[in-house]
Amino acid sequence: MNSPKVFLTAGWRKLALAQYAVDKEILSKYLPPHTELDDWQGKYYVSLVSFMFVDVKLLGFNIPFHTNFEEVNLRFYVKFKDGENWKRGVVFIKEFVPKPAITFVANTIYKENYQTFPMKHVWIEQGHQLEVDYLWKNKNWHNFSVTAASKAEEILAGSEEEFITEHYWGYTKIGANRTSEYGVEHPRWLAYPVKDYKINVDFGINYGNDFAFLNRAKPDSVMLAEGSEIRVLKGKKF
Repeated sequence: MNSPKVFLTAGWRKLALAQYAVDKEILSKYLPPHTELDDWQGKYYVSLVSFMFVDVKLLGFNIPFHTNFEEVNLRFYVKFKDGENWKRGVVFIKEFVPKPAITFVANTIYKENYQTFPMKHVWIEQGHQLEVDYLWKNKNWHNFSVTAASKAEEILAGSEEEFITEHYWGYTKIGANRTSEYGVEHPRWLAYPVKDYKINVDFGINYGNDFAFLNRAKPDSVMLAEGSEIRVLKGKKF
């Protein structure tokens, strides 16, 4: 049996993740065919995720001026039964990057919902703490910042942090009865204990009326993961 072809390699670094519990009915219309919502102890989460792509290679080759860039996305969690096995994955509501070529490739090949906006980030590493801030301009400037302890720790088995970070598949609705699937490979991550955070985001502007209520919501949890090298595998449709 041939191994799946590696489509993209990169590093995902300093991932800030904020989890909001939402009504499952909100997510149902975004659910790809043949998948089911995946819950954490009865909660159906959407996560606001901000991080850096570094050293991006497409089919083994660097793309000039597209090797390092920010991404911000809103995602939720699903599972798919493949034969006797359950695959745990994520579905993206929208993904923002500052590079139009990345948007074009992702939307064309994976049928994702990428958009291109001006973006920037600030990392401040001090002896006692780490500060990360991700900013993007969609009509106005929005940002998601986290202040955390400077030493990363192992993510405990069975924890909410494990649930959020250990989904290794991406699913996309590409038709009334069609879904695209791709795998993401990475080792188990470490996470930094979070001290404080700020989320200045208009969810309605960024993600539509379905998620505008998050402007008034406090996240159920916020985490900062160090990330790792990752491999995105060539997808399939079913």
